[in-house]
Amino acid sequence: MSRVFSSNPDKAWVEKVFLLYSPVWMLSMAVMVLTGWGEQWGDTAMLAHAVLTAVPILVLPMLLAGRFSERPWRDSYWLKVNLYLGLFSFFGNYFGSEYFFDVLGMVYVYPNVTTNLDAALLGSGEQQVPLIMYFYTHAFFMTYHATANIALRVLGNLRLPAMGLLFPVFVFVIGYLWAWIETKAMANPLMASSFYYRDMEAMLAYGSAIYATYFIASFPIYYFVDETPARRWSLTQTAAGALAASMLTFYLLDFATHWVGAL
Repeated sequence: MSRVFSSNPDKAWVEKVFLLYSPVWMLSMAVMVLTGWGEQWGDTAMLAHAVLTAVPILVLPMLLAGRFSERPWRDSYWLKVNLYLGLFSFFGNYFGSEYFFDVLGMVYVYPNVTTNLDAALLGSGEQQVPLIMYFYTHAFFMTYHATANIALRVLGNLRLPAMGLLFPVFVFVIGYLWAWIETKAMANPLMASSFYYRDMEAMLAYGSAIYATYFIASFPIYYFVDETPARRWSLTQTAAGALAASMLTFYLLDFATHWVGAL
């Protein structure tokens, strides 16, 4: 049977915590949507919910580290990947959202949310990014990257011929799948009053491939963070990896814009 979790025990237990927490934050988001709380709450309540959604990704491993790991906290996998996800999520919202607004036709409608943060120069400036999205994205990306790690590890351990050529194909397929699932899940009738795409069919067909550029750039870098005990990354290397993934995504988004134009 192919190995599912990392051979590095400090990484393996964190991946398990992330997988266990993933349905919790998904349920929390679903309850907020189904009850309509997201439209009733004010800015402070929405921001509190967003922060409480993201904080366990850092706090749970921090509290459990003494039981499952002997690594000092500065060299812990849970700290490194939270740093990575924080930097990459910031890029995705601050800069990447502008491409979703102006190229892919994404629309945010949050009149009850007044705290925003986005690029000053990039994009048309017709829409703003609510601060809550930075925290929600941290949770989304945690699950996407943790499951991608497992999928890539299992596929890699199959030792298929031409694995060097198949690896980027697997990365694209996994990235496209998550991009399509998120698009379909978020842009649904229950959220139509606060979040939608101007052309949903085009977004699912072409936009999801463009969204997948985030993961094409990030999954291979994230995968190798502390993958083996003998090759541990420093916090500086991890930050550099996240920033490299961000810059690669920036290039890919802009190249894609030349190709697709505005949906």
